[in-house]
Amino acid sequence: MVNAIWLFMLATGIIVAALNGRIDVVTESAMAAAELGVETAFGLIGVMSLWLGLMKLAEDAGFIKALARFFGPAIRRLFPTLREDSPALGAIIMNLSANILGLGNAATPFGLKAMQELQKENPHPDTASPAMITFLALNTSCITLVPATIIAIRMKAQSVNPTEIIGPTIVATGCAMTLAIIADYLIRRRSKS
Repeated sequence: MVNAIWLFMLATGIIVAALNGRIDVVTESAMAAAELGVETAFGLIGVMSLWLGLMKLAEDAGFIKALARFFGPAIRRLFPTLREDSPALGAIIMNLSANILGLGNAATPFGLKAMQELQKENPHPDTASPAMITFLALNTSCITLVPATIIAIRMKAQSVNPTEIIGPTIVATGCAMTLAIIADYLIRRRSKS
């Protein structure tokens, strides 16, 4: 439905521009927007490469396993069905760490790895397990302490104060994560009874 709305808006704009003899404005705007998109993407490559590289080093150095042991008790309370030595724990922690640092795109590989590991422990492969649902809720609503990607985009757009969003981001994502954890707990408890 959303695609149909976007298509309608674009087609209407192009038709109106053509009827008014201003199709050149549409072409120039499309080219400028495409150029801006490419510049922004290239600007983010450095930030993403840095954090993905640091996370890979942390994983190879055993830091991820240490984090999994440290945060294990809290994570196990959120994921009571996981085995204590589950390989999904490390991937979940890496995903949440990347999200906390505001690296949404860098979190994706860890999220996929976590879901693969959770699927291996899923007794009903054709249905999402409670652990998978909890992980999805956490991944979607994770608190962000340093919105690095957004700060990088704001810097690229030459914002006067690109870091002014840190406070509101912490409050908004903290509320979202708290609500997601509470809702997941209540729904899981209700489904057991």
